[in-house]
Formats: sequence, structure tokens, C-alpha cells
Amino acid sequence: MTTKMNPALKLWYYAGGRLPQKYREFVFEDVTGPKWLVRFTVRSLVQVTPLTTAITLALVFGLGSAWPLAIACGALGFVVGLYFALSYAPESVDYRLTKYGYPRGSATQGRRERNAVRDRARQAKYDAVWRQSEG
Repeated sequence: MTTKMNPALKLWYYAGGRLPQKYREFVFEDVTGPKWLVRFTVRSLVQVTPLTTAITLALVFGLGSAWPLAIACGALGFVVGLYFALSYAPESVDYRLTKYGYPRGSATQGRRERNAVRDRARQAKYDAVWRQSEG
């Protein structure tokens, strides 16, 4: 991350906006860093919440629905929207990086490389306990 980012621009990014190319390293770090899924979830919440709130209010004020029914519909839309966003999180961030000139699969590969040493250590520890020969 070589360029300091304006807080308004960062908010725009988390609301679903695209950043200028000079922030491509920030985007790469955002989708490959240790807390990438937390940041992805926040970004998804920022995108889904206004839409489900608008639907709920439209049901009540536009169609005259009862509040409990409108809230239930809005909540269901919120859960489904968040579920689908999180279900496709790895593919979504891989695609986002292609918009910044990275090859397909760069985010997944970056996370694999970042976790490789830790994963090998965990596997060695597991093998030492559970894969002992019975000789």
C-alpha cells in the first residue's frame, strides 16, 4: 500500500465502488489479508442493508403491509442476500482483482501463499500425532 487513501474513498470502496488503479495494491491486500472475509462481510452488509430496508419500507408505506410481515420479508431478504454474498466470497474477490489487472485466481493464490507455512506446520503436527506407524 504505497498511497494513503482518503477515508471517503475507502467508504466508497466498502459500499461497492471501484477504486482508481493506483490503489490496486490496497485492493490486493484487502482481499488476501488475514481478515479478508471479515472485510468482505462488512462490504456485503453495507451493500445489502439499504436495499432490504428500502424493501421493508416500500412494503409498509407503498403497499400497506403490516409491520411484522414487512419486517419478516425484509429480514428474509437480508439473510438470503448475505448468504449468497458469503457463499461466493472467494470467487467474488478473485473477479474483483481481475478489474485491477491481476490474473484470475490471484486472491485465492495469494491467500494460499500467505497461509502455506502455517498450514505445513499444522499438517506436520497432525501427522506427528495421528500418522504414527504402528511398528
